[in-house]
Amino acid sequence: MTAAKETAGALNAMRRRTDRMMHWLFVGSAVFVSLIIFGIILFVGKQGLQTFADPQAGIAEFFFSTNWTPSEGEYGAAGFILGSFLVTGLALLLAVPVAVGGAVFMAKIAPNWMREIMRPAADLFVGIPSVVYGLIGLLIFVPWFAKTFPGEPGFGVGPAAVILAIMILPTILSVSEDALRSLPRALEEASYALGATRWQTIRKVLLPAALPGILTGVILGMGRAIGEAMAVQMVIGNAPVLPKGLGEPTSVLTTQIVKEMASIFGTTVNNSLFLMSLILLLVSLSLILVIRIVARRRDA
Repeated sequence: MTAAKETAGALNAMRRRTDRMMHWLFVGSAVFVSLIIFGIILFVGKQGLQTFADPQAGIAEFFFSTNWTPSEGEYGAAGFILGSFLVTGLALLLAVPVAVGGAVFMAKIAPNWMREIMRPAADLFVGIPSVVYGLIGLLIFVPWFAKTFPGEPGFGVGPAAVILAIMILPTILSVSEDALRSLPRALEEASYALGATRWQTIRKVLLPAALPGILTGVILGMGRAIGEAMAVQMVIGNAPVLPKGLGEPTSVLTTQIVKEMASIFGTTVNNSLFLMSLILLLVSLSLILVIRIVARRRDA
């Protein structure tokens, strides 16, 4: 009996030591990851803010001017910032209705056998390389925009927005479907019990109840769209000007960084690219914070 108690005590002590060890392992991992993230932010921020050490590159010019001609001492990045949000906004306008409609169909209308086929098929789009999307845009959408808008080369905001919409659609669809399927069955049954039709139930009960989850999917899609570089660079034209039409060349933050990345480290041009990277990084972090806030409200 004493031996059994000693064995049990030894096992409990070993479990406590293991629990403490795993606890500190996880804490250490979290601290390490946090240090890496803050290190990246500090490095990119420090290098980017050196842009303003050049008297020709002022804060007002960088954020409010669209003149980007480094050879003449002009470093206006407002066009790239506006272009990034313009392309992302158009992509969301194209993708969100289709993705939410597909999520409703897969979650509440499609039979099980069809859902089991459509969900993996939609998820496959996430694994397609960006360069493939860029080639599709280059061969299909750019010529289409050139024909649709005579006098314009076809490269520009339009094809970039279409490609980004296709790229972010699976993310929004998957998260929205999960949000709809996670709703309590009682909501739907109560709506039917009050005499509502299927479409009234979906529009007035299920979609409002799943709205926080749908918004999470939209924000995730926005984060991917605003940070995409390769596919956008292949179809946007890479011209540092504000577009006057959907088929006119322009540029965004990511494509301009890729285009100018060969500049000498430490020059004002290179520092400006770091500052553009800092803007993208802060936007991504802001989107993550928004997701956390939306998730907390959903849980509440």
